[in-house]
Amino acid sequence: MLGAKIINYPAPATPCNVADMKLNPSSSLNDSQIAPRRFSSPIILSLATEKERRIIYQIRHAVYAAELGQHSTNALGQLRDALDDWNQYLMATIDGEIAGFISITPPGRPAYSIDKYFPRGLVPCAFDEGLYEIRLLTVLKTRRGRELAALLMYGAFRWVEAHGGTRIVAIGRREVLDLYLRVGLKPVGHSTQSGAVTYDLLLASTDEVRKRISTLSGLIDRLEEKTDWRLPFPLRRPAPCFHGGAFFSAIGAEFDALERNTSVINADVLDAWFPPAPGVLAALRDHLPWLLRTSPPTACEGLTDTIARTRGVASGTILPGAGSSDLIFRALPHWLTPTSHALILDPTYGEYAHVLERVIGCTVDRLPLSRANNYDIDAARLEAALSDGYDLVVLVNPNSPTGRHLPRLELERILRAAPLRTRFWIDETYVEYTGSDQSLEGFASRSENTVVCKSMSKVYALSGARVGYLCAGPHQLEALRAITPPWVVSLPAQVAAVRALEDPDYYAARYRETGALREGLASELRLLDWDVLSGVANFLLCHLPEGGLDAETLLQRCREHGLFLRNAGPMGTGRGNRTVRIAVKDAETNRRMVGIIQRVVNRGASLSSL
Repeated sequence: MLGAKIINYPAPATPCNVADMKLNPSSSLNDSQIAPRRFSSPIILSLATEKERRIIYQIRHAVYAAELGQHSTNALGQLRDALDDWNQYLMATIDGEIAGFISITPPGRPAYSIDKYFPRGLVPCAFDEGLYEIRLLTVLKTRRGRELAALLMYGAFRWVEAHGGTRIVAIGRREVLDLYLRVGLKPVGHSTQSGAVTYDLLLASTDEVRKRISTLSGLIDRLEEKTDWRLPFPLRRPAPCFHGGAFFSAIGAEFDALERNTSVINADVLDAWFPPAPGVLAALRDHLPWLLRTSPPTACEGLTDTIARTRGVASGTILPGAGSSDLIFRALPHWLTPTSHALILDPTYGEYAHVLERVIGCTVDRLPLSRANNYDIDAARLEAALSDGYDLVVLVNPNSPTGRHLPRLELERILRAAPLRTRFWIDETYVEYTGSDQSLEGFASRSENTVVCKSMSKVYALSGARVGYLCAGPHQLEALRAITPPWVVSLPAQVAAVRALEDPDYYAARYRETGALREGLASELRLLDWDVLSGVANFLLCHLPEGGLDAETLLQRCREHGLFLRNAGPMGTGRGNRTVRIAVKDAETNRRMVGIIQRVVNRGASLSSL
């Protein structure tokens, strides 16, 4: 193996025990049921039904009335209050019996339980739609254990977080206050007495709790192994997939400063520097009102036929999508499971690690690419790795962020010798920059196990249109067609893509210009003592000199001048904070970029000398 790398998710704090008792849900509470019992069955965490809530009310009576004297006992043997009309109860059950529970009071209701003890003026936060209360954390006495209490607390936190809550308020029993403190809740200086129980008022933002949880480890993994999680959101918060595109912060997420597109330099994404072909612009200009209000062909039939004709493959080998991201998120989770084993390059386009590790949850190995070898794929090492029999191998070719390319004939040789059980996903987003003969589409259309993913964003200047497709043997696409939604590509995008494919000469000329612009930009950046990697696409990978600005500092200072670059460190493992990826632009914009970078670097040098 190359050394499997699996994302380790943060764990919640290890809490104190919350004492209480064991209940058989099939009968009323009695002393014979209160007996120690060992258990090894999985814990089920779920929402309590109305029937189960009645059992919870019995437990509340036994604990908070009979045992703790916080409330008076009653003949019904049940304890509930007005908040139960809208509270949510999360319930942990073991062997069909309730082992513990916790209650959550959502916002937008008349009251919280803290209102019984504290005037709202003493609570230092707004009582708005972001405020949730966690209450009644209870674990039966025979189920005492740090992990069960932790599971309930973590489940409640995830409930609040998943529902968009921004703050959590609670009153914590003094005896188990450490439980609340360890997950990030903080005392606000007020306490109250209820029966024999002292409570402290606690408050924290969900960001503070998440930050605290992220510093702890181990427990969440054990809980996941033992828990059958049946709440309507994941046990682990799905991590977002980071891309470039920070430049939109300067334009406005609601597009209220579109005129700034000429002053902001979006070199953190790899959009084409040139406009789409004239035929694309003419079609959109002449027919845009109709294109916007009209439903497109359901299965992109005309687009599919045009792609097949221009690529020299059969229509049945093409599956369209709304860009490569749509195809990645649609295909990979359909083919793979958490038990699957995949191989990716390191560094490479970050979306693959995200989908494989964080969405699917499978084991992912990384084939390290060496800076000393210009980040080229070592064919012999790749071939040796393939003997491990991976379920999926992802090769971005040319690769991002390196811009390096493995020639078609060499890659085809490797694929022919590879195990048939391994599916190969070849991402050719930038391959047109290398020459019209370098795509593996023809090879993939005849292959049993190779899929080519093509984006029309970067090489056809259609990033905003979102058009892409897969090319593979029909047998590999058959199941994916069933989960491809109708009208997956918009009508303006379909028309734009067809017109773009009809003008190969225009784009071939732009690719040649891109090569010249890339080399010119590389030469200017090398004058800054940067180590600039020679690639083949529309971007450059740059290593910053030791002793100068690191990548994040450089990025932040460039943004002050309207220039947005990409920190390439997170696109691989162990890359540190000294690599930057820069998109190639037109000649004038390249000059502007170099000028801004020079000013930022010189300012950094001046500050460091003080």
